[in-house]
Amino acid sequence: MKPEDLLFASTHEWAHVSDGIATVGISAQAVEALTDLVYMELPAAGATVTSGEPFGEVESVKATSDLYSPVDGEIIEVNTSLPDNLDVLGTDPYGAGWILKVKLSGEDALAKLLDHDAYQKQNAEG
Repeated sequence: MKPEDLLFASTHEWAHVSDGIATVGISAQAVEALTDLVYMELPAAGATVTSGEPFGEVESVKATSDLYSPVDGEIIEVNTSLPDNLDVLGTDPYGAGWILKVKLSGEDALAKLLDHDAYQKQNAEG
């Protein structure tokens, strides 16, 4: 996936929506800021997520950070290989580095997300 085609939360998670399913991950900027990832905790399929609420965490040698859902819905798939292969987040954050697939329970949360240009502008100002 190309970053230009994604929607972003101000907390650096991205979503790609197709046919009512959102694929969720974290941005290259977030991975770069965290550096040296050592651990990731993810929920199980079947759990529900709420926009703006934590669904897991990622830990680097610097700090532990919550992962926030950019959408509302039910988790239908989790990238279970990711916690054992965190390097993928650095090499392919918008492809193989996806974290969750969520069946949307509404599209209200999408209206709050930023397009690529607005997300880049936020990062430049931040």
